[in-house]
Order: sequence, then structure tokens, then C-alpha cells
Amino acid sequence: MAFISYYFHWSHEEVQSIDHRSRRRWCAEISGINEKLNPSGDKKEKSIFDMKPNR
Repeated sequence: MAFISYYFHWSHEEVQSIDHRSRRRWCAEISGINEKLNPSGDKKEKSIFDMKPNR
């Protein structure tokens, strides 16, 4: 949720109102845009799907 909020400047309530499948789709869309903007191997932004949870 923070990933979507950060990039779209949506509130917690706005992001929470979207179903899980749509949130995953938006994360994939944002990650795809980042990849197109930073096509080199020296990426500044990572895909949300490449990040590992803190434990």
C-alpha cells in the first residue's frame, strides 16, 4: 500500500478501498513504468515484487 501511495500520492483510505488484485496490478504497472524509465542494469528503483519483506 505504501508503494502505491508513494507514487500516486493517494491516501491510505483510497488505497485501502481498492481490492487486493487491483493493488497488485497497480504495483506491477508502477514497476513497469520504473523499468522503462531506468532501462539500464543500474536501476535506482526496484520492482515491489523484487523486494524481500523485513523479518
